[in-house]
Amino acid sequence: MKGTIWQRLDFIARKLTPLLVSLGLVLISVIPLRLPQTSFIVPTLALMSVYYWSLHRADLLPALAIFFVGMLQDILTGGPLGINTLIFLAVYGVCVSQRRFFHGKSFLVVWWGFMVVAAGALALEWALSSAHAGSIAAPRPAYFKYLITITVYPLFAWIFARIQRTLPAVE
Repeated sequence: MKGTIWQRLDFIARKLTPLLVSLGLVLISVIPLRLPQTSFIVPTLALMSVYYWSLHRADLLPALAIFFVGMLQDILTGGPLGINTLIFLAVYGVCVSQRRFFHGKSFLVVWWGFMVVAAGALALEWALSSAHAGSIAAPRPAYFKYLITITVYPLFAWIFARIQRTLPAVE
């Protein structure tokens, strides 16, 4: 009996791993660095997670979980509610619709896809933030945020791939 309970708990924990990783990255991204002018150089960690898991294991990170991750990001960053939620759900939709294209492709193709998706996501974030503020925000911080995000994506993709090996097989 104990083995089956522990096996079930292990299975549940493995199925929740993409959600927990995404939530952990949201929490990490809001840790204050105490450095001047660093808010624009923090990569969008949750975006990387949403992109990766939407392409590789959308069954373990459904749209409802992504909605929760986006709302948590909005609440913790103090930004307008719904911006990150909308962006993450849009990324999810794009990734799920393009999974067949990316399946079996090299990492460079998947990374290129992330560059395109991240550019669109961060441009949308910039536009929505500007609209919310009622004035056009300077695009330079968004550009640097984009550059740092696409630069560190390979490291996080490698970590996500290692985590993915421990997850239950696709049903």
